[in-house]
Amino acid sequence: MVSDKLRAWFVVHFIVDMLFAIPLFIAPVWMLGLFGWDFVDPLTSRLVAAALFGIGAESFLARNAGGEVFRGMLNLKIIWSAFAVAGIGISMSGGGPLMGWLVLAIFAAFFCLWVYYRSKLK
Repeated sequence: MVSDKLRAWFVVHFIVDMLFAIPLFIAPVWMLGLFGWDFVDPLTSRLVAAALFGIGAESFLARNAGGEVFRGMLNLKIIWSAFAVAGIGISMSGGGPLMGWLVLAIFAAFFCLWVYYRSKLK
């Protein structure tokens, strides 16, 4: 059985992903410039936005699904956020904009949330 709280977190995750994905896809240089990045690769930025669109949209579309769908989605979210945390952490180890640490914290928080709910899902 999937809890209502987990279903709500899937909707929150959709909103957060869209808040980052839309401007990152449309205007990557502008958006990342707001965050303090001096160099922006638009192709890579849009590729990240595409991943956010895909995972976020599926979170919204699957919010009313059964346990098997949630199990698969949680596995995907755990893998994605774990590697995002590792990649951002490695990149930030030499320093970087403050916003980079905030993005790292967001991914780490979602990683912990997904691991918690995955452990609860039978």
